[in-house]
Amino acid sequence: GNMPAEVELQVILCRIPEIYSLLQKQLFLLEEAEGGFDQFTRSYNTFGVQRRPDNSLYFKEWAPAAEALFLTGDFNGWDKFSHRYTKKEFGKWELILPPKHDNSPAVDHNSKLKVVVHTKEGQRLYRISPWAKYVTREEKAVIYDWVHWDPPQPYIHIHPRPRKPTSLRIYESHVGIGSPEGKIASYNNFTTNVLPRIKDLGYNCIQLMAIMEHAYYASFGYQITSFFAASSRYGTPDELKQLIDVAHSMGIMVLLDVVHSHASKNTEDGLNRFDGSDSCFFHSPPRGVHSLWDSCLFNYSSWEVLRFLLSNLRWWMEEYHFDGFRFDGVTSMLYHHHGIGTGFTGDYSEYFGLQVDEDSLVYLMLANHILHTLYPDCITVAEDVSGMPALCRKVEEGGLGFDYRLAMAVPDKWIQILKELKDEDWNIGNIVHTLTNRRYGEKCIAYAESHDQALVGDKSLAFWLMDKEMYTNMSSLIPMTAIIDRGMQLHKMIRLITHGLGGEGYLNFMGNEFGHPEWLDFPREGNNQSYHYARRQFNLVDMDHLRYCQLYAFDRDMNRTEDKYGWLAAPPAFVSARHEEDKVIVFDRSNVLFIFNFHPSKSFQDYRVAVEAPGKYPSHVFF
Repeated sequence: GNMPAEVELQVILCRIPEIYSLLQKQLFLLEEAEGGFDQFTRSYNTFGVQRRPDNSLYFKEWAPAAEALFLTGDFNGWDKFSHRYTKKEFGKWELILPPKHDNSPAVDHNSKLKVVVHTKEGQRLYRISPWAKYVTREEKAVIYDWVHWDPPQPYIHIHPRPRKPTSLRIYESHVGIGSPEGKIASYNNFTTNVLPRIKDLGYNCIQLMAIMEHAYYASFGYQITSFFAASSRYGTPDELKQLIDVAHSMGIMVLLDVVHSHASKNTEDGLNRFDGSDSCFFHSPPRGVHSLWDSCLFNYSSWEVLRFLLSNLRWWMEEYHFDGFRFDGVTSMLYHHHGIGTGFTGDYSEYFGLQVDEDSLVYLMLANHILHTLYPDCITVAEDVSGMPALCRKVEEGGLGFDYRLAMAVPDKWIQILKELKDEDWNIGNIVHTLTNRRYGEKCIAYAESHDQALVGDKSLAFWLMDKEMYTNMSSLIPMTAIIDRGMQLHKMIRLITHGLGGEGYLNFMGNEFGHPEWLDFPREGNNQSYHYARRQFNLVDMDHLRYCQLYAFDRDMNRTEDKYGWLAAPPAFVSARHEEDKVIVFDRSNVLFIFNFHPSKSFQDYRVAVEAPGKYPSHVFF
């Protein structure tokens, strides 16, 4: 880390063609072995179970360490030995089931299946196909079941995908908590009750969390067990397709929060030890274990893992018509140390040393290259805390090819300020620095808070600001208290300055736009399986006498004003004042002049401000 800056830069410039050549090599191998990435990334059409035109069923799996594979289920009375897979080369297994006498498929729609794996050690293991498209769990059961999904009238999308917006305004959502009731809410509830609110608020993109199937609800969707299955706890695959279709009809894009950084260590209903070995899709321990997340880590150098993960991205785009992805846990993927116990200072040696995992780097480049080639309007967002340079530059430039990165330092800064500083001690220069400190030419999504800050153990901004008074003093029928007054003003100001100054996109987590009280906590042993905090109380906005509707209206007007002037799509703002004593910040962006007064007690009249371009400013947003 002590080499001179110009030498450091030379080292990086040498690395870029090197990394790009690794990608070129992979693309060449794909062309040679699979006839290009198009077929390779549609392997969901050959693996798992496929109904052929003559109604025979074709089953295919990759289980390199297995001794034998059998198929069992409702269709054969759960006979464990009657239907044996045939072994093929490269660890593949296949089985063909002819149709029944009446020419219908041998396995009925909605009936259960299992793969029986015989190991070389003589064990018999019951597994779900990694390519299963639908899995369900009986009430009171622990393990998920593989259910054959082949509806007689599959859902047909009606509405085309919206065009990629120049200003991205994201509403981060979780279907299961999308109602005020203490239960798991459904896809249909989201379509009927939540989508119209998102449209009204002026968001043009939804980021859906916890869609890929996860056995443990309280993992917030980050411990995936079935990668190709949309979570059945909210409804059927067709109901999710309808949700996305209706969003498209409103001009709203839908991104999937995709988890390719790790997987649940479940064996009976997950990927772990699918073929009985401790590797298969993952690295063998210790490399294949994430010590903090207690989960399994993919082997990105494996051909079949690349097939599985790249086809997974394609599946969500093709089958469900998602418009792109927010890639979770990118920091963990990029480095052998997974970011554990590592602070990032911005020193270039941290990003291009031996600690970088080249296999996963190439996987991410490959994923972005393929997605953007096949779907030019596709959007990919990286969740990375390290600040990896060129993360959001084109693959052809030696970048990783993401469209946006999440500006993760911004919410941390707001929480730190509210936790640690009195109002008069706010460091204005530091706030401006945090909101503007981003790599030139790499787009950031700014946010004041996301789901991370809402989780139990932390507090939302509204709760940091107003705390227990939110339970008693949010009614406009009683006089405004000092705490609620300050809290509501800062809630609006923090959001607007983040929206205006912090990035090229903006994100809000559902409910936070109106100052949702309380934190988020999923049913688990520690809270007696309670759903009390696993919900969003949209009903609070609908009560006109509560002040939540004022915060909602502000958020809506903020998004609509951005839609009119387009500051997110404009170059970074010109900051003309950051006055420590007055606590004033002035900037203009896209011909909109923003003037913020963060002083707790002082107002100013006839305040002189500088602007970048002379002339009349039609829109003034004063605070």
